[in-house]
Amino acid sequence: MRNIILSRATASDIENQVNKVLRGLGNPDPPLRLQDVRDLLKLDRAYYSTTDDGFLREKISKLTIAGAQVLKRPGLLLEAVRKFDLRALYLPDRRRILLDRSQPDAKQRWNEAHEVGHSLLPWHADLMLGDHEQTVTPSCHAQIEAEANYAAGQLLFLQTRFLVAANDSTPDLDTVRSLHASFGNTFTTTFWRFVESAHSNLPMIGLIGANPNFPRRASEGRVRYVIESPAYRKMFESLSVDSLQTGIASYCRPSKAGPLGSAEIIISDRNGEPHVFFFDSFGNTYDCLTLAVYRRPHKRVIGF
Repeated sequence: MRNIILSRATASDIENQVNKVLRGLGNPDPPLRLQDVRDLLKLDRAYYSTTDDGFLREKISKLTIAGAQVLKRPGLLLEAVRKFDLRALYLPDRRRILLDRSQPDAKQRWNEAHEVGHSLLPWHADLMLGDHEQTVTPSCHAQIEAEANYAAGQLLFLQTRFLVAANDSTPDLDTVRSLHASFGNTFTTTFWRFVESAHSNLPMIGLIGANPNFPRRASEGRVRYVIESPAYRKMFESLSVDSLQTGIASYCRPSKAGPLGSAEIIISDRNGEPHVFFFDSFGNTYDCLTLAVYRRPHKRVIGF
């Protein structure tokens, strides 16, 4: 799956909404406390379990009998959780965020911020939980999820605070590790945010997936997410997952954790001109994360 880059108008609307929240909190230092955000926005948080059907049904029952009816069809929430393997939900009628308690705390932080993002965007209220016919289209679903992700990133990384820190540092995985620690978010979400927003004039690609030379299962040895920076999209075509996979496999060590290797790989731009990218991969025990950063034009050697 490739990242969706929002239009400037949509991104600006989301940034304005998040900016109101951060100003309301007094422009806090990192890491952001999501409890403070919930208190400011008067949001409630509860938990459910995808492994306990009775527990989940009880939660739905309480939500649908407490005051106004939350859903037109009470069973819709349970259906959505089961069908789409949801890890979090936002119920606009109750201003309540539900989190899957089985998820690690670090992932719950992102999931909660994502649902806060839905709550901040007025145009999302009618699109939640299948209450609008447009939600049946994959393109609409992908768009609103990208918008909520953008809002979550703006919140958790404190908008320009992250950009200033990122742009003052070298574009490499060591910088991502440092920012991950400073802002208190997962390595993966920090990595994603870095590729999409830092060093705006520098073409970069972020790749997330199993190490092709050390998959847990043969079917998992593939790139799952491809994150392209705006500068990359402007200058280069999207590469196929297979070609990216081949490039990573050419140097990655067969390990699941720690530095996995690096190499210079040539990528042609939209005009067919070759350029050198530096690929560097790191394993976090779950995934292989690869940062590919533009280095220079490739000089062709002409023989005589």
